[in-house]
Amino acid sequence: MEKKATVGFTLLLLGVMMAIIITSMFVLKVEPHIPLVVCLLIAAVFGRYLRVGWNDLESAMIDGLKIGIKPIFILALVGIVIAVWMMSGTVPTLLFYGLSIISPEWFAVSTLFICMIVSSFTGSSFTTVGTIGVAMMGIGTALGIDPAIAAGAVVCGACFGDKMSPLSDTTNFAPGIVGVDLFDHIRHLLWTTVPSFVITVILFLMIGRSQTTSTTQDIQAMLTALDSQFTLSILTLLSPLLVVILAMRRFPTIPVLVVGILTGIITAAFVQGNADVARWFTIIQNGFSMETGNEVIDGIVNRGGLQSMMWSISLVMIALTLGGVIQRIGVIDTLLQSLTRKLSSRGHLIAATATSSIGVNVVTGEQYLSILLPGKTFESFYTKLNVAKKNLSRTLEDAGTLVNPLIPWGVSGAFFASTLGVDVIDYLPFAFFLFLSPFMTILFGYLGIGVGKEQSLANKRG
Repeated sequence: MEKKATVGFTLLLLGVMMAIIITSMFVLKVEPHIPLVVCLLIAAVFGRYLRVGWNDLESAMIDGLKIGIKPIFILALVGIVIAVWMMSGTVPTLLFYGLSIISPEWFAVSTLFICMIVSSFTGSSFTTVGTIGVAMMGIGTALGIDPAIAAGAVVCGACFGDKMSPLSDTTNFAPGIVGVDLFDHIRHLLWTTVPSFVITVILFLMIGRSQTTSTTQDIQAMLTALDSQFTLSILTLLSPLLVVILAMRRFPTIPVLVVGILTGIITAAFVQGNADVARWFTIIQNGFSMETGNEVIDGIVNRGGLQSMMWSISLVMIALTLGGVIQRIGVIDTLLQSLTRKLSSRGHLIAATATSSIGVNVVTGEQYLSILLPGKTFESFYTKLNVAKKNLSRTLEDAGTLVNPLIPWGVSGAFFASTLGVDVIDYLPFAFFLFLSPFMTILFGYLGIGVGKEQSLANKRG
């Protein structure tokens, strides 16, 4: 007969795991894959101690992986899109015009707003980071901007739409599981989103004025290299334009990315004159490669490909497997139940919800679980304390959707780091919007700002 995980047992397991991960990443400075494998083995041993059968643990690993099948496919496709859009001249064209228009002191804020607009129209941070985000990172590199700052601006802008756009999966998912109207949810998000975003803009304005190492001569040399090696044409921008339009029309992400790949290949053939099918397959597999004569440009355009995403894919697979085991042995349920015992006030309730979403994110690396599990666990307590459920959906969005990119082994964190070429730990201090939002939702919960009471049934009918 299985044993039930106690609070002490849960805290011990989580403490051991976090000690391994933190020591490995910050002291030993190794990549997170093997430390997570060690944590997986420890969790399995703890599971056997609780008398959970090995077959059940294996099934839990598989169930954990099932959650990540779609993100893993998207990761692979985005790697291919990046390579193809380098070959087609799409990113080089964006890079050329970006260098001609954007000044270094305005780069961070420009990147923030550009990514915010694209993500709001597409509803996808993955699509935004994998397309316009890559181009903005290239522009930032050419301008001499610190990559961590550039990545922070890209991630903040991209995640704005993932949080606020009615086209976003998570923006629909959070209110959906607790029975809140989608547009009531979005309007309520403004209470925490507006101040968080305003502060983010101010901080990037302050940082941007001191960030540049490239001279006018350097930039001109890069423009010359791009112009000499690629056919820079408005036609190269048709592929990303089509991707944005399809995303706006709510086509599924995977088919949209496939369209981006196919149209990119057609562009490469007819605009760049690259009709070598064997080279197409090599680039799709291993990434784009070219010597332009400019070291900076080479570093920007020589990237992408399926293999470039294998680091992230393997990390996500390990993290989701670990999350499945931890959930199966009852660690998450015990953790959530322990937090429900001290819910005596509105502030404590909202703080506990946010803490739970963050905790599930850290333990499982999966943002949908960080919305689903706390949402179902705390829903009845919002009714009991007469707190409007739109506060629950807002908290789940702020602390679930936005925290995942701050976790190195999270699905979003692994994807952003691999795509942008900047470790999560490096861009984290500049991802202002992502950690300001959960802070605001907890602060406003205690202060009573933007927190309404649940209407009674009689009032709703009236």
